[in-house]
Amino acid sequence: MDRRIIGLLAEDSRRALADIGGLVGLAPSSVNERIRRMVAAGVIRRFTVETDPSALDLPLLVFLRLVLRPEADATAFRQAIAGHPRILECHHVTGAWPWLIKLRVETVAEIEVALDQIRASGFLGQHETTIALSSAVAGVFVPATMP
Repeated sequence: MDRRIIGLLAEDSRRALADIGGLVGLAPSSVNERIRRMVAAGVIRRFTVETDPSALDLPLLVFLRLVLRPEADATAFRQAIAGHPRILECHHVTGAWPWLIKLRVETVAEIEVALDQIRASGFLGQHETTIALSSAVAGVFVPATMP
């Protein structure tokens, strides 16, 4: 039942409790209680909005694959990039490129700026950059800051 409620909220987080209840066969108060319980348990971490990156002048989706310098501290690297306004995700992954960063930018020049910022912090060893031409399946885009 909770998974069905989550699915409905994922489609539209502003959906009325009565609407959800009608679809899952519960009273609105029961739906509300289940949602409160899931929030308290950390199952639902936040309610958000989906935006159009192009409408916010951030049309380029970029993936950076990085190798940190041998002497670089991974914890310090994580902290340094956490506040970057264009970085959407950063993952420590398996393979030849142990770090994968996903970012949204307005221009190709902004990719270079992001790389220069990482390089200036002393973390960057090698990198490879990929610009997405299109997305068959795209996640929700929530900008850290407005351009």
